[in-house]
Amino acid sequence: MHRFNYIIMIDLSGFDVNSVGNPNNNIFGLPFEEENARLIILPVPWEVTVSFGSGTARSAEQVFKASLQVDLFDRDIPDSWKEGFYLKDSDKKILLKSDYLRKEAELYIDYISRGEEVGDNQFMCKTLKEVNEGGVLLNNWVYQQTKALLDNDKLVGLLGGDHSVPLGFMKALSEKHSEFGILQIDAHCDLRDRYEGFTYSHASIMYNALNEISQLQKLVQVGIRDYSQGEWEFLSNNKSRVAAYLDKDIRIRQYEGETFKEIVHEIVGQLPEKVYISFDIDGLDPKLCPNTGTPVQGGFETEQVFYLFDAVYKAGKKIIGFDLCEVSTSETGWDANVGARILFKLCNLLVASNPV
Repeated sequence: MHRFNYIIMIDLSGFDVNSVGNPNNNIFGLPFEEENARLIILPVPWEVTVSFGSGTARSAEQVFKASLQVDLFDRDIPDSWKEGFYLKDSDKKILLKSDYLRKEAELYIDYISRGEEVGDNQFMCKTLKEVNEGGVLLNNWVYQQTKALLDNDKLVGLLGGDHSVPLGFMKALSEKHSEFGILQIDAHCDLRDRYEGFTYSHASIMYNALNEISQLQKLVQVGIRDYSQGEWEFLSNNKSRVAAYLDKDIRIRQYEGETFKEIVHEIVGQLPEKVYISFDIDGLDPKLCPNTGTPVQGGFETEQVFYLFDAVYKAGKKIIGFDLCEVSTSETGWDANVGARILFKLCNLLVASNPV
């Protein structure tokens, strides 16, 4: 009944699904408001600890613009959009805080990269403290925002921002789900403990999730191709809770005769019944995201990742939420163009995976 109510809350008879996206509507040109949309996308404009390139804090605007060019027909899941997707406005206070702390973090990163001791510099000690306090603030804000949406029976997805942003959302979900797994698409493990001294670094998101969320039953990482010795040791010592499918290993298995279908079947088998998707766009081939913060050669085509997602859905797993992070801005808008299409796929899957 509720599914039907979501559809009839707004009259779609005058909406032409085959027409150009209307910029006066919301994401993908859809004529929904927050009240009558089933799925809410929360943009998180934050990039304080990025290590290389910046721009992801302001990606939501470019993703919105690119989304107007996305055709609304998904052959595999054709009607999910009718239940309503809605992108909230970016929070200007969070963006301003990110901008301020990012400048501080840049000075700090430059300082430590030259081998200087933080304890010898009072300003750098203050900077590190402020950045770490900012991470706590951001986590609490994301938790509060997403918890309110979940309590209002909304499905929720996050649009980053750097990959540090979903921790608060994961914690909100953990209050509703006693056990769940994370399917991480990424070039990096993100298993570093306080990378560069930052407790809630983008490079530490999965380390923090594993340590702070007891309900996180299994982390399955796919596409990894850049990791530290410490992260490799972490993986070796935590095989019961973390399964890493390295980009190199996936390719070698295919070179030696295994099919991608067989590998995907194995990956899906590692996941518990409830799955959160964490998608760092640098998991893709950098030709699809050349301006992302830390691009690495290799990586997936979008259709390979979509094939994996479809396999998760067809296996009867329940997708409970997602984040799409590290989509950056650019002069051409190419990264946002790819990001918008990934976002549409994730939205369709989340709705289809939660029939009511």
